[in-house]
Amino acid sequence: MSASAARFDRGHTDDLMSFLAAGPSPYHAVATTAARLEKAGFRQVAETDAWDAPASAGSATGSGGRYVLRGGAIVAWYVPEGAEPHTPFHIVGAHTDSPNLRVKPQPDSGAHGWRQVAVEVYGGPLMNSWLDRDLGLAGRLTLRDGSSVLVNVDRPLLRVPQLAIHLDRSVSTEGLKLDKQRHLQPVWGLGNDVREGDLISFLEQEAGLTAGSVAGWDLMVHPVEPPAYLGRDRELVAGPRMDNLFSVHAATAALAAVATSGAALTRIPVLAAFDHEENGSQSDTGADGPLLGSVLERSVFARGGSYEDRARAFAGTVCLSSDTGHAVHPNYAERHDPTHHPRVNGGPILKVNVNNRYATDGSGRAVFAAACEKANVPFQTFVSNNSMPCGTTIGPITAARHGIRTVDIGAAILSMHSARELCGADDPFLLANALTAFLEG
Repeated sequence: MSASAARFDRGHTDDLMSFLAAGPSPYHAVATTAARLEKAGFRQVAETDAWDAPASAGSATGSGGRYVLRGGAIVAWYVPEGAEPHTPFHIVGAHTDSPNLRVKPQPDSGAHGWRQVAVEVYGGPLMNSWLDRDLGLAGRLTLRDGSSVLVNVDRPLLRVPQLAIHLDRSVSTEGLKLDKQRHLQPVWGLGNDVREGDLISFLEQEAGLTAGSVAGWDLMVHPVEPPAYLGRDRELVAGPRMDNLFSVHAATAALAAVATSGAALTRIPVLAAFDHEENGSQSDTGADGPLLGSVLERSVFARGGSYEDRARAFAGTVCLSSDTGHAVHPNYAERHDPTHHPRVNGGPILKVNVNNRYATDGSGRAVFAAACEKANVPFQTFVSNNSMPCGTTIGPITAARHGIRTVDIGAAILSMHSARELCGADDPFLLANALTAFLEG
């Protein structure tokens, strides 16, 4: 990559590792994203406010950067000087959630002298990867007045202990078999009595809250081991939640770069980071909900546009759905398509599936190829082995729900849905450079 084309370098990868560590829950991830956008001049607008107010630093009208927060989702956009109501959008879509273990409504449990926390499996994690790890606890506490605060116990607090091999000799010959209900409940102390309210009382103290002030919670466990470079030449990165904070981080950096570049823009750049992708996206903060469409429409109308302007803007809009994909695995190469072997540090991947598990078509490929060419970034193509089921993303949902052209892309990693995933150390800044070129239009 030429120096003139590159906005980001290996320092961006260092920053990704900090971003991963700061995002143990979707709520923390969007708070971190919002803070970074604030530094780039973006301002939050409330969905409950009127967006046709006179232009000011905090209003949704006029030029400048704005964002909306809703739970574990964020939509941010930058309106350049001279933008018309019918100016199309260039969107990077991603998701903030990752497969994990989440705390149940009645969390206090235990047996045989052990105190445990009752958890439910969220999404499709590699369950064995959560065994025998030091785990913290993070998420959102909702108070009796309806407000919420974030909590993050980022130290060894819980552990899901694996059964010793002496008590299950078959594990080496028949493989590990885990029952989601019986075998994944973490321990966090000793005691013969289950004390109702014990966990929430502990978290109230951790968050500096008055006892009894918490009325609801959205909590999840996370590995406390920090992200790290790996390998003889430090050309790999191991860390949690790359699926899909990898893309959220790249898109945040790209949007901030475009908004502060002073470049003349012919499109309105947008970041849309949704929650609940890992369980189907059907929520008010998921890609299958109305959030993105509502924000884009209100942006059009706030700039004096009509429904006709909205239709024109959407017709010219393109979304890059950015998510992680599978790098070819050296120990399981037969599970991949024999002619498509994406490699880490080979640049971003274009994800294709003719059964529309990904939204990419030929015209979308041309859009992404042009952005990569502009950024002087190589890209690769991912296609599933015909004998293997193909995963999906927010791409087809975004295309179908909003009627906008969508292209599925991402970065190649190993160990997807593990508590600790693996990527190439060069791919984070290669993706960020490609997204910046795309958002510039």
